[in-house]
Parts: sequence; C-alpha cells; structure tokens
Amino acid sequence: MGCGCLPSPPVLDCLFQTIRQTQPQGNAIQTLTAPLLLRSFRCTTLVVPRILSLVPPDLTPRGQGAAAVPRGDRRHVPAFPLGLPPVGRAAPSTAAGSGAMRRAAARGSQLWELLALLCWAAAAPAPPSAAPLLCNVSLDSPAEERWLPVLRHFDPAFLRAAVARVIDERVPKWVHEVIRPIAAELEFLMPQPFAGEMLGLCRALGISLGDGVLLNFAYESTAFCTSIVAQDDKGNIYHGRNLDYDFVDILSKITIDVQFIKNRQIAYQGTTFLGYVGLWTGQSPHKFTISGDERAGGRWWENAIAAFLNRNYPVSWLVRDTLSRAEDFQSAVLRLAGIPIIAEVYYIVGGVSPKEGMVITRNRRGPADLWPLDPLGGAWFRVETNYDHWTTPPPFDDRRTPAIKALNATGQHNINFDTLFKVLSVKPVLNNNTVYTTVMSAALPDKYQTWIRTDT
Repeated sequence: MGCGCLPSPPVLDCLFQTIRQTQPQGNAIQTLTAPLLLRSFRCTTLVVPRILSLVPPDLTPRGQGAAAVPRGDRRHVPAFPLGLPPVGRAAPSTAAGSGAMRRAAARGSQLWELLALLCWAAAAPAPPSAAPLLCNVSLDSPAEERWLPVLRHFDPAFLRAAVARVIDERVPKWVHEVIRPIAAELEFLMPQPFAGEMLGLCRALGISLGDGVLLNFAYESTAFCTSIVAQDDKGNIYHGRNLDYDFVDILSKITIDVQFIKNRQIAYQGTTFLGYVGLWTGQSPHKFTISGDERAGGRWWENAIAAFLNRNYPVSWLVRDTLSRAEDFQSAVLRLAGIPIIAEVYYIVGGVSPKEGMVITRNRRGPADLWPLDPLGGAWFRVETNYDHWTTPPPFDDRRTPAIKALNATGQHNINFDTLFKVLSVKPVLNNNTVYTTVMSAALPDKYQTWIRTDT
C-alpha cells in the first residue's frame, strides 16, 4: 500500500505544529524524528508538500542538486543527498557574518533533515503481500475454450493434486456417491455458461465433470469472510473484503484476478480460484460491486445438493450472473435478493452514488433481511462477517467488533482505498486463513486491487 504506515492526520497535524514552533537552538526536530524512524512512517505526497509549505523560499537549500524556488511557484523536493546539508550543520550561507541568516539557515537545515528522514522511512519494505495473476477470459469465445489460455500459466499436475485434496478433505463421502454416478447428466442440470466452462476445464485437466462439480461445491460450503461497504464524507462508495478459507497453502497459489472481456471491453471483473467458475468477489465497472460471505444454515450439504438438483443457482454463480446482467445497483440488489440459490449467504453490494450500499441476508428462497447504508443517520459503513448482523458473533470468531472499532477510529472523512485496506489488515479481521484481500469502488473501476495475504 502506498501509505500503509502513514501517521494519522491528528499525528501529522501535531508534527507540523511542532515544526512551526521549533527554534533553531531546540532539539524538537531530533526528538520527533526518532519515533518516526522507529515506527517506519512512510512519506507520501500528503507529507512532502505540507512540510515544504513550511519552508520559506529563502530557506530552500541551494547548491548542488537544488535550486531556489521563487515565492508563488510550485515547490519541489530537491535531489538528495546532494541538496541536503550534513546532519546537524547549517546550509552554506553567502552572508557568513549575519547571525540571523545563520539561524535561519540552521532552521531550514533541520526542516530538510526531517523531510529526508521521512522519505528515508518511505523506503521501508511493504507488507509481504502479492498481487495475483491478472487474466483475461473472453466471453466471445466458446464456453468450453475460454479458460484454456489461463490454464497455460499453471502446472496441470499441481492443479489435479489440489483438486483431489480439496475434494477429499472437504466433501462428505456420501456426496461423492450422489454426484459421481450422475456426472453425465450434470451438464444438462447446470445453466450456461457455467456448464460449458466447467466441462472445458475438466477436460483440459483430465478430471471428471463430477469432480469438477464437487470442487465447486467445496468452495461454496465454507467461505468465511469479512466484507465492508462504506461511504466517505463526499459520497464516494468503497467496498472491501477478506476471503478466509482452509487450504491457504493451495489457494494462495491459484488465486487469480479475472477480467471478463466482451467485444474487446471489460464487461466485469473479479477474483477467484482457478477451476472455480463462480465469483465471491466482483465488480461491474461504473455500476456496482459485490462480495459474498457464507451464512451457516445447518445441514448445508443435504440442502445444497437437493437445491442444486432442483436447478437452484450456487451462490457464487449468482454473483457472476448478476455482474453479467444487472444494469445498476438497484437491479443488482433485486437479483441477488430474489433468485433461488442452493445455500444461505450474505451478499454485500456497493454502488456508485451516495447511500448505495447494502447487506442482503439470504435464505435459499429469498431475502431474510436488507440492511442498507444510512449515512444521514450516522451509519456510513456496514460490516458483515458470517453472522446475522442483529445477533452477537461468538467470542471465538468475533471479527466484527475489531473491524467496527478500526472503522470508527479511521473516521468517515478518512476512509479510502488505503485506509480500508488497513482496516482489513487488523487482527483478527486478517487471520491465518485469509487467502486474499480486495478493495474496490465501482465508480473507480481501475482501482480494483487484490492482495494475496502472505503476511498473516
């Protein structure tokens, strides 16, 4: 993140006020820089211009690598280290005999030392998170073929081993006995394009369609997550999520960002696991964003298999279908709330206009609850984990309370992509089962970004 270690605005304001009050003979600058270095604050475009604004034009270091900037012109950072006087010594002055000039130069030198130290801290390494592989999937290609270019980036033997392990450890044995004998008929039970895509993936990997269906069910069954939709004080909507799952060692290697291309343009995009044709996280540019969180409903496998054989949608397939079909936030909410699905779930939706944020609590047949943003009433964010929002999460899995505390500490006026990522990085919102974090805003689709969380 660009400002993952940046001090909060109150800290910065205190820092800048102290700089203004610092006298040349004092040690406040050195006192301030020590904790800055210890905490590895990172310098950003917010910090540099504000510090520079405190330096009078006649105190801008002169000489090698730096030039004076006349008053009224846009300031710039001089080249370091050539434009920086040695630590603890004043910048050279042509008026050596003038005590006032020496004191002014010393004060300017101290300010530049602080700036240099802040920028040095910016070189501190970012958290060890990595962006996943970005892939294009052409919706103009036949369904059976559209994932083949993506498969070329992965080892088929590793993928087959991963499929076998997830199915063996996650899917009950009786489900194998139900699904595998009717594998030949499954293609006709599933809607397109999911049936064709799954068939093409299974053929390319050399696994049965029955195993492909079991794999997709396994991913549907236990997706523990945290989702947040929030509105800043200017009406911008931000949406973030952590996806938590077992098999982090496998899934971190097959997590991909996918741009679904139609007529040479991005129709929608999302984050998924290779071999999984649904989406738990996605964005329709300039329209809406969606994330899904599992909702435990009891007897998951029995009810899900029965609903699937009755041609209900898997929950992640409805996310992708909605991204493909819905034209705006309202129509997305209606589809996600009303279409029958195979399991209970929470759908979190963000739009492009103020107040367009919603948590949909789903039963298999329809909505159990709709929980919208209410920024005028003070509810500028909604947090959903894996428990009904009107209940108390269990103490052993309370990710909701730390997320709410972090959001309140951030404040509505400070919420943005970077600060939302920070909230999603607070323990235990971020935990040992977190596979990836995504932040997004449909109004700013180019800002969609995912990190594979190797820093837990």
